[in-house]
Amino acid sequence: MVQIWAGTDIGKTHHHCVVLDTEGRKLLSRRVLNDEPELLALLADVLAIDENVVWAVDVADGMAALLINMLLNHGQQLVYIPGLAVNRASAGYRGMGKTDAKDATVIADQARMRRDLAVIRPDDEHAVELRILTNRRADLNADRTRRINRLRGQLTSIFPALERALDLGNVGPLVLLTGYQTPASLRRTGRSRLETWLRNRKVRGADTLAQAALTAAERQHTALPGEKVAAQVIHTLAKEVMGLNEQIAEIDKLVAARFREHDLADVIASMPGIGPLLGAEFLAATAGDMSRFGSADRLAGFAGVAPMPRDSGNVSGNLHRPRRYHRGLQRVFYTSALISIRSCEESRRFYERKRAEGKRHTQAFLALARRRVNVLWALIRDGQRFQRELPVTVAA
Repeated sequence: MVQIWAGTDIGKTHHHCVVLDTEGRKLLSRRVLNDEPELLALLADVLAIDENVVWAVDVADGMAALLINMLLNHGQQLVYIPGLAVNRASAGYRGMGKTDAKDATVIADQARMRRDLAVIRPDDEHAVELRILTNRRADLNADRTRRINRLRGQLTSIFPALERALDLGNVGPLVLLTGYQTPASLRRTGRSRLETWLRNRKVRGADTLAQAALTAAERQHTALPGEKVAAQVIHTLAKEVMGLNEQIAEIDKLVAARFREHDLADVIASMPGIGPLLGAEFLAATAGDMSRFGSADRLAGFAGVAPMPRDSGNVSGNLHRPRRYHRGLQRVFYTSALISIRSCEESRRFYERKRAEGKRHTQAFLALARRRVNVLWALIRDGQRFQRELPVTVAA
C-alpha cells in the first residue's frame, strides 16, 4: 500500500521534489540538479522515508527523460499529471503566488488524491527511436513551411505575378527561383533558353514552367525599389527550401526503414490509408502498447477523435471536440481517414452512409476516424492484418 507521494516539478536545469504522506503533510522539499548523482541521492532519501512511494511528474519527456528513466530502471511507480491540470488545480490551494515548490506540492497532492492519472511505463527502443525521428521530421516540415512563407512574401514584394504562377511546393519552381527572380531577367533570357536551362537541371514540365514564368514577366515591366537585394534573398531562400526537401526525403527513408522493423508494422500498415510514415507516428505516440489505454474508447479520447459531453442544467447531449488530446495521433487518424475515403471502398461507403443520415462532412469524417480507431485497436489486439472481405465459411 502506498504510504508517500513524491511530486516533482520538472525544470530544464533543476527539478523541485516535494514528498507528502497520507495526510498531506510535507515530509521533504528539495531542489535538485538535473544530473544523475543528485537524482540518485534524491531517490535514496525518498526511499529512506518509505519504500512504498508513487512518483508524479508534470512533464513526460524531454527535460524529464533522465529522471523518468532512472526511476523506471529502479522499479519505481510513476504517474503523469499534465501541466495544465497542475495549473488549474493550483487555484484551489492557499496563496496566489507561483513557485516550483508550490507546483511540486500540488503535483504530489493530486497524485495522492486521484486514481485516474496515467501510469508512465518504459518504452521499447523502437518507439523511442521512431519518436525522435518523427519529431525531427515535424521540425523540418515546420522549417520548410516557414521558409516557403518567407519566400512567397519576398517574391510578392517584387514580382507578384510570378508568385501567383508558381507552386512552391514543387521542386521545379524552386529551381527556377535559384536562377531567375525578376521580370527583366526572365525576359532577357527568353523562353527557349529558359526551357533549356530548366531541362539541364532535370526539371519536369520545363516547357510549361518556362511558359508560365515568361507570361508572368510580360505582365510586369516596373522595377521595384530594392529588387536586386530582394532577388538575392529569394535565391537564398529557394536554396534553403530545396535543402530542407532533401533532408526530409532522407529522414523519410530512415523512418520507413525503422518502422518496417517493428513487430506490429505489418498489422498497422495493412490498415487502408496508413503507410510507413503515419504508422511510425502512431507507434511514436502509443509505442504499440494498447494496454496503456485499456480500451478503444480511451485511445480515441487520447487521439482527440471522440466527442466529449459538455452538459449543464437542462442542456444535455451537448458534444464538443476535446480540448486536450495528442495532436500527432489525431493527425494520424485524420490523414489516414482522408486517404482511405479515396482508396478503400469500405471507408467510402461508411462515409457516404453517414452523409445520407444527414451528417455534415466534418461529422461524417470524424465518425470515420473514430471507427478506424476501433478497427486498428482490434487488429493490434488480435495480431491480425486488415482484410477487405470477410472469410467465407463453408458448411461441412
